[in-house]
Amino acid sequence: MTLPAVDTANPVDREGLRLRVNRALTEFLAGQEVLLASISPQLSEASTALRDFLLDGGKRLRPAFCYWGWRGAGGGAGTDGIVAAAAALELLQASALIHDDLMDRSDTRRGVPSVHRRFEMLHRAGGWRGDRGQYGASAAVLLGDMLLCWCDELFLRCGLDPAAVLAAKPLFDLMRTEVMAGQYLDVLEPVAGDSLGEGAAARAMDVVRYKSAKYSVERPLQVGAVLAGAGPALADAYGAFGLPLGEAFQLRDDQLGVFGDPAVTGKPAGDDLREGKRTLLVALTMESCSRADARLLDERLGAPDLEPAEVERRGIIAASGAPERVEQRIEALLAEALAALEAVPLADGPARDALRALASAATVRRY
Repeated sequence: MTLPAVDTANPVDREGLRLRVNRALTEFLAGQEVLLASISPQLSEASTALRDFLLDGGKRLRPAFCYWGWRGAGGGAGTDGIVAAAAALELLQASALIHDDLMDRSDTRRGVPSVHRRFEMLHRAGGWRGDRGQYGASAAVLLGDMLLCWCDELFLRCGLDPAAVLAAKPLFDLMRTEVMAGQYLDVLEPVAGDSLGEGAAARAMDVVRYKSAKYSVERPLQVGAVLAGAGPALADAYGAFGLPLGEAFQLRDDQLGVFGDPAVTGKPAGDDLREGKRTLLVALTMESCSRADARLLDERLGAPDLEPAEVERRGIIAASGAPERVEQRIEALLAEALAALEAVPLADGPARDALRALASAATVRRY
């Protein structure tokens, strides 16, 4: 399969969507900052951290899929309510990332300190009492939880027809349950899964599906469709397009997590290996490399003392042929998604082209 050409203009910027989402987030956060300030002036650092995390980066792909799911179902281009509803997905995304960075002991996110590290640094700079690591972890848990609450608040108050919001709410809730379940499976695999045994690749794909694929593409599309009044047929058609595309999106992220350029990813090269991620890439490597190499990789994955030079053990991964097999899976999933898109009965002409461009942006990313 020949991969589609990457658009020179980011499809998230079509119809000014990124600016509109950022504006919706800015307005929402301004109100929340007033609320937090009324509780205590000591919450100012929490407000600043959340504002920085939400507004200083992010691809905005999830709001884009929600918006174009709405447009494809016949929703209007100038409706502010759908932008607010779509922006709520960024609050969910931010919550998941803050918690994920804590669980993975990640030092950076988007090229700056992760939230738990930021609050560790605040503790150190203030010369405060107690364990700064525990303080940073506690702050990250609570701020992530706050964002999870706020995503519900923004979605319910988005300004669309309350009956449509109520109809979409079960999908919105399901999406949040799925991502938390997928996150748990991701945490479980390194401690309970048999990396050297059968089933590791299938379990890795379960994590891909529930931790990322569904809430990144499939559910945002479906939520947008239901908000526009679409029935089950369009939601199912969006699922046939969105699920394989979401899986391809996460597999691309997994490749970048090992071989990516830190200037592009915002994280050190090989970070996924240090964090002990049992991805499809790792599972396929275990299947294909020698038993001795598999045991070495299994033993060192996630080791807190894993040094940059030792990350070159990713040479084991490259030599196994696993990266090529993952690339083939990405291509196959993208082909499946694009074929399904052609069969989606869209009500809006520009939506099909926008969704094609988003598919490219989600999967054809540079190292």
